Amino acid sequence: MPVTRFSPDGLQPHTPYEHVAVATGSRHIHVSGQIARLADGSPVAPGDLTGQVAQVLRNTGRALAGADASFEDVVRLTFYVTDWAPEKIGPFMAGIESVVEDLGLPWPLPPASLIGVDHLFEPDVLVELEATAIAP
Repeated sequence: MPVTRFSPDGLQPHTPYEHVAVATGSRHIHVSGQIARLADGSPVAPGDLTGQVAQVLRNTGRALAGADASFEDVVRLTFYVTDWAPEKIGPFMAGIESVVEDLGLPWPLPPASLIGVDHLFEPDVLVELEATAIAP
């Protein structure tokens, strides 16, 4: 396995992600920010953070598969969420949990950041996800 994830003692416990990923491999894969759109560009789940989180993960999975990789190869996820507030963590996590099994997401997730932003490039986009993977 090219990626080992873990959380060393002394770091914040009980997070839905591992704090560290160590990767070995020869292919670095960088997936651009994925949003909740279908292949034809039509929006998915307007106004629904849970639905949009699920769709960005599906799109990220497709992008990884296109590079002959999977979420098992991911060493870093960066989520950007508009108008972030702590009360949004429930709908955000529900979106992740709704696709964990279907997409084979490792749990806990790879190291991840959630960054609150004022807005993204289109008004209906509530979340964007970037991924970095290392594959053999």
